[in-house]
Amino acid sequence: MANIKSAKKRVLVAQTRADRNKAIRSKVKTYVKKVLAAIDANDKAAAEAALKVAISEIDKAQTKGVYHANTASRKVSRLSKAVSSMQ
Repeated sequence: MANIKSAKKRVLVAQTRADRNKAIRSKVKTYVKKVLAAIDANDKAAAEAALKVAISEIDKAQTKGVYHANTASRKVSRLSKAVSSMQ
């Protein structure tokens, strides 16, 4: 454990940020699962609605620095492709 005051603060700040990032990542995963569930159920309308929300959450995560820009783009692209290829 750190002994210097500034080092102690860095430990606390790092933990706070890690918790925040984990929560945001978890939220994105939840919305992605909703899109995939709608795709599995073959419900195009629900999939498109869930996709819109998922894209919004992915973009928010990218803006906050949780995801790299390319990672966010890749996730959006793969989800969009999966929804658009539904019958």
